[in-house]
Amino acid sequence: MLKFSVPQNIIVDYGGVGRLGSYASELKMTNALIIADPFLAEAPLAKQAAESLDAAGIKHTMFSDVKPNPTAVCVEEGEAAFKKAGCDSIIAIGGGSSLDVAKAIGVVVKYGGEIGDYEGMNNVPGPIVPFIAIPTTAGTGSEVTSFSVITDEARNYKLTVGSKLLLPAYAILDPGVLATVPARVAAACGTDAMVHAIESFTNTVDSTFSGMYSLEALRLIGKYFKRFYARRDDAEAARGMMVAATMAGIAFEATRLGLVHAMSHPISAFFHVAHGEANGLLLPSILEFNALADKGQYELMHEALFPEADYYDTESFVQEIRELLDAVGIPDSLETANVDRDAFLAVVDQMTEDAMKSGNVAVNPRSVTPNDVKALYRAL
Repeated sequence: MLKFSVPQNIIVDYGGVGRLGSYASELKMTNALIIADPFLAEAPLAKQAAESLDAAGIKHTMFSDVKPNPTAVCVEEGEAAFKKAGCDSIIAIGGGSSLDVAKAIGVVVKYGGEIGDYEGMNNVPGPIVPFIAIPTTAGTGSEVTSFSVITDEARNYKLTVGSKLLLPAYAILDPGVLATVPARVAAACGTDAMVHAIESFTNTVDSTFSGMYSLEALRLIGKYFKRFYARRDDAEAARGMMVAATMAGIAFEATRLGLVHAMSHPISAFFHVAHGEANGLLLPSILEFNALADKGQYELMHEALFPEADYYDTESFVQEIRELLDAVGIPDSLETANVDRDAFLAVVDQMTEDAMKSGNVAVNPRSVTPNDVKALYRAL
């Protein structure tokens, strides 16, 4: 059976943050909790959003206690802020962390309990509060995906809540917001988008429709990633990467992902490596591991990413991926990722157990055993 849907409004609007009040009014928002990280909360972007809401007569409260790899405690604090201010809606401005927190808060303020109570697929009982997502990075795809990933610090474990009911009503893509993104963030998020496109295209789920999004995302990434990394204020490159990230998000929303994401989440949970950097650290070796299951997808991806290349084989494809990751400063070893090797090896068994729990393992193109995962971790 094949199922594919894009059930929300995606708005590509240069300067769209300045029109936020109009979009919020369409959703009948009257009192919004704005969720952003501490840096964005003090940035001109947040002020612009607030002024637009003010002009539309919409009250708002800022919640800015959001950190990378957000925790269940952060969700509880956001829930308290929402209730204290009497909010009826949520506007998330930021990267995947802010959007993940927003989705989780949207659940618990409506249905109570802790976010862990909703872990797994389709455990959210109904629609969440009205929700607008404004991504400020080009990578996570969270604005078009029905997943919220939250770290349970007590278990050093990333729990996932999955439901179509988490999708924002509007995803506003404003390429202008990317102009001030730090280069390292641009690199990590762009890598995340590339891995989304690769894994959604190569896993075992039918990609009849989603594959078009995956390959177009890769084409845009191949064209714009290094250019955007060098100049985040390049409007054309920013738009290209933002659209690529959203397309890759649409693709993996339909198909899930694969072993890279299954294995990267434990690395981030234990060692606080940025998600995109953890993905990039793993991608080349897992491409090599999965090559035995390739059914022609690798060559199509190579054509999309590297159209100027005059030769293709698996080895050259993986090497070109390594070179692209190196060009944007993604770590290629535990050492360059600032992870202590002895500490890493000490928790390989636990990370393997956590990785094998991921639903992404089941759709990986090549069958995976715990010993495979341990070997891949130890080879980093």
